[in-house]
Amino acid sequence: MTGHREPTARARRQDDLWSTYDTLHPRVAGRLAKAMNQLGTLGSGNHFLEVCLDTDDAVWIMLHSGSRNVGKELAEGHIRVAKQLEHNAGLADRDLAVFLAGTPEMSAYRHDLHWAQTYARRNRDLMLAAAVEALRGPLPGLRVPTPPADGPHAGDRDFALVNCHHSYVAEEHHFSADVLVTRKGAISAREGEYGIIPGSMGTRSYLVRGRGNPDSFHSASHGAGRTMSRNRARRTFTVDDLAAQTRGVECRKDAGVLDEIPAAYKDIDTVLARQSDLVEIVAQLHAVLCVKG
Repeated sequence: MTGHREPTARARRQDDLWSTYDTLHPRVAGRLAKAMNQLGTLGSGNHFLEVCLDTDDAVWIMLHSGSRNVGKELAEGHIRVAKQLEHNAGLADRDLAVFLAGTPEMSAYRHDLHWAQTYARRNRDLMLAAAVEALRGPLPGLRVPTPPADGPHAGDRDFALVNCHHSYVAEEHHFSADVLVTRKGAISAREGEYGIIPGSMGTRSYLVRGRGNPDSFHSASHGAGRTMSRNRARRTFTVDDLAAQTRGVECRKDAGVLDEIPAAYKDIDTVLARQSDLVEIVAQLHAVLCVKG
């Protein structure tokens, strides 16, 4: 599910995505075929698909992916537009360039942003459907986890499907104002809302429930977070280190994913402990299979 290949029938059926493709930033013109081919694929870096067990040995499928290359290209196109606007000319750092509310440039950016976030959701939906279908054969008795009896989704079997956006923009109301909230490296954690906070290859991940803390704009971290850069991780660790730290997990153990070694990430339990005012833990998951791009 990595790289790019011929689009599946499910990918081709995303008519509302493809019918509006021509309205996107000119930077992605002529790349429709690539966007279609990559819908339903994982990508590289910290993107992953895992089969996990919780403490009751219930099986979970967890995946992390986004808007693939088309989202990156759209973002870079709009960043370039912003840097050329007159009101950003005197900035000490050009990376601080912004759009102004009510301008055509802001409207175009928000249009493309919404499209890319929809693409990211469809991308995950297609991969999840494929993963569930693949597991039904070898695991005909696959048990669907059920919510706690006192949870907001008590008795709702759809609880098992938790969609958790991160690094995205949402229109919300905070501190008596309508605002755009950018959760870069963060997830929404409204009161009673379920979220996912992954660790790293070979470590634990957590299903959490938001506490709705207003001081955090109802947000929490989206994962453990790195302790070092990818280049430093490649210089610091060996393939043998990777094999040792992912023992018990069926996954790649080669130089191509050395930058994803668990020691390059913060301790997930420490990260969770420091945001106990933002979320509460619902389930602890550990990976038995991890697919990396």
